[in-house]
Amino acid sequence: MDLHLATKNKNLFALFEEHFPADRNSPLLSTLDGDVCSYADAMDESARFARCLSDMGLQRGDRVTVQVEKSPAAIWLYFACLRGGFVFHPLNTDYQLDELVYFVSNAEPSAIVCDPSKESLFRELVKDKHCEVLTLDAQGQGQLYDATLETAPNFQTRNCKAENTAVLLYSSGTTGVPKGAMLTHGNLAANTAALVEAWGFSQNDCLLHALPLYHAHGLFVGIGCVLLSGCSMVFLPRFNREDVIAALPECTVMMGVPTFYSRLLTDKRFDNKLCADMRLFISGSAPLRPETFAEFRERSGHEILERYGMTETSMNASNPLDGERRPGSVGSALPGITLRVVDNDDKELPAGEIGHLQVKGPNVFPGYWRMRKKSAEEFTEDGFFRTGDEAEIDTDGYVTIVGRAKDMIISGGLNVYPREIESVLDSMDGVAESAVIGAPHPDFGEGVIAVVVTSGSTTLSGSALIAQLRPHMATFKLPKQVYVVDNLPRNSMGKVQKSVLREQYASSFEAG
Repeated sequence: MDLHLATKNKNLFALFEEHFPADRNSPLLSTLDGDVCSYADAMDESARFARCLSDMGLQRGDRVTVQVEKSPAAIWLYFACLRGGFVFHPLNTDYQLDELVYFVSNAEPSAIVCDPSKESLFRELVKDKHCEVLTLDAQGQGQLYDATLETAPNFQTRNCKAENTAVLLYSSGTTGVPKGAMLTHGNLAANTAALVEAWGFSQNDCLLHALPLYHAHGLFVGIGCVLLSGCSMVFLPRFNREDVIAALPECTVMMGVPTFYSRLLTDKRFDNKLCADMRLFISGSAPLRPETFAEFRERSGHEILERYGMTETSMNASNPLDGERRPGSVGSALPGITLRVVDNDDKELPAGEIGHLQVKGPNVFPGYWRMRKKSAEEFTEDGFFRTGDEAEIDTDGYVTIVGRAKDMIISGGLNVYPREIESVLDSMDGVAESAVIGAPHPDFGEGVIAVVVTSGSTTLSGSALIAQLRPHMATFKLPKQVYVVDNLPRNSMGKVQKSVLREQYASSFEAG
């Protein structure tokens, strides 16, 4: 696919439409209930939704804040925002009052679409503002749906420039105030085109979709690849092992977070026969353990393809469709994208050295919503975005993420990269997973702490784990404290919340 064509001045939905099947009655998605929605349904329903929003007075560039459960109607709403030139602003369904107060006040939406259970809350938040509040439940029913019943599907998709904002996605806010990343029609178009090319999507594919819609992984990566290739998907409300196992024989591609794959491996029915018609399993949003990669390959006959992206850039790198997929690596830069590793002065480092990962390409957002100064700080003089990740790139171009810059531990003046220690811990017998953090230390500045989850009924001691680590790394990297816990705190996409762990164990080295 021509990446240049994907970045031309065109509404993202209009680009999708060019790649729809010639027969618009071809299936787009099927649900657990056996309902099938076609590409023609997507066109008609999104036109009705767009017409309703437009008739309410929404103009190009107005924000539409959305906190709803996953349903086909939620997708029609996303398409409607693209078609109308409105800015789609999805929110995690777990966000509570304090978080919602910030998001609504910062985004200043002209319309809010929410689950009926949150209607009164949102109405209170915008009572002094000109903002429509409409409901949409998990079945796709509600005030917005009712408004479309008497609406004709005759909305003309509006022209948009590549630089027009299509989506407003906020960071999780685990460190400081959440920032709204403005992703443009051109950003999403270029990135989706690169993914369809890199992962070999075609109209013959069927995607198993079990991801949430409020996150870039499920919405822009998953559904974007479906639309730009004209294929279909099995549309599950959430990840449920039984439902996924039942759906696998119907599908050819699955996208998931590592937790999806580790849970499949706990079921004896998961084997190469079940995966006979699958061609690709893709993992992202959190690191995939090499042990999971190896066991999955043995059980299914497939190597999971791990990739790397972030809110501000969508996808940046991927292991190859054809070629070596390296456990622990996120592969090389996607077509049209440049990745580099630099020192503190933005000087590029030689292959194999660890430094700050930076990215440049048509996928990279132009900046944060109403944060001009912060946006400028995040870009180098030559236009690279500072990802905040620490990484190394080898001579073959494969990228290995060693941790977030904020996660790096400086102990006794020496840099300690948590991922290096976690990789060794995770390979040990009896260790299910681990997280390594730093905590204030009176002598070293920061002391290394390992938080470990055991597998099965195994009993592990901190001293025994440290003894096993000792032959594998320098003394300054060894944990000074090890805590064995039942589970690690995670966000909705499976990422370990190290900020929670740092707070929990902040006083570990205090005298007492």
